[in-house]
Amino acid sequence: MAGNGLRNGLKNGNSIGSKTAIVLFNLGGPDGPDALRPFLFNLFNDPAIITLPGPLRWCLAQFISRRRAKVAKDIYAELGGGSPLLAETQAQARALEEALNDPLKEIRVFICMRYWHPMSAEVARDVAAWGADQVVLLPLYPQYSTTTTASSIKDWQQAAKRAGLAAQTSAVCCYATNDDFIAAHVRRARKVLSEVSGPRRVLFSAHGLPKKFILAGDPYQGQIERAASAIAKGLGLGVGEWVVCYQSRVGRLEWIGPSLDQALGDVARDSRAAVIIPISFVSEHSETLVELDIEYRKIAEDLGITQYARVPTLSTDKTFIESLAKLANKAMGRRGICPPDGKRACPINAVGCACAGRS
Repeated sequence: MAGNGLRNGLKNGNSIGSKTAIVLFNLGGPDGPDALRPFLFNLFNDPAIITLPGPLRWCLAQFISRRRAKVAKDIYAELGGGSPLLAETQAQARALEEALNDPLKEIRVFICMRYWHPMSAEVARDVAAWGADQVVLLPLYPQYSTTTTASSIKDWQQAAKRAGLAAQTSAVCCYATNDDFIAAHVRRARKVLSEVSGPRRVLFSAHGLPKKFILAGDPYQGQIERAASAIAKGLGLGVGEWVVCYQSRVGRLEWIGPSLDQALGDVARDSRAAVIIPISFVSEHSETLVELDIEYRKIAEDLGITQYARVPTLSTDKTFIESLAKLANKAMGRRGICPPDGKRACPINAVGCACAGRS
């Protein structure tokens, strides 16, 4: 499983190198119409996404990427033809580098996308050329999943080996219930809630995942639910005032639920306003700017929901960036997987947890 090499090397008290590279992981997005099919192919050819043997996965990825290119073209046309995710992540990287500024340390933040440029191979070469003594892998996926954080770590390990990058490496994981992360969400949501009148329901919307991954022990859903519960508590929400739901379903597999459109149906039935918190997204991109702001808003209007509000992603929120800086600082001088409190964050039956095998 991805992350084993890091996990097995976890040590405390290692000396901090003179050059530290912070590598921000994100999924990436097509930067123009010509990038749509190769981006989709890279996504569906990932063995963490489609678990078929290599040749079958390659053929299926070719088929899906051709078939979905037209749909994706229409989605990204709403965004000017390409994804804003790289620019969003660059802004977060600049803010993080500023927050990590320390005259006693030389720190540089690199961006590494999983499915479109800049990808692991080129970033690992850049980090090696810069002469990093240590690397901290910092995913912009607050909730750990074998399909996101684990996939990115595995891809990085392979790229680092090919680039001859032997720097001491640690990886942050599972920070979805970190106090600062929760506080940033609460503050942003409270502002939007203050602008909505009458009865309302908060819908914590996360990117969906096929149920088979959860049944195989992926901890993603559990981390989503714990984060939502913590934010709801911070907002003082009671029973019936909030629900976790999922968006972005594709294909014929059974996905975890309820879906966001099902949750909106319940909101309409109960004559409430809908307030959406994108709990698994920390950057604005197609899932927020198109799906949530256009497609699901239209669904809400068609259902007769008169108030539909969406809380912005954390983006460069000061508290969020400072929380990332704290996580990165705690991971410096260490090896392996570094959950925020140093302990396993998932229940024992979540065998896909990054810290599986640790107490």
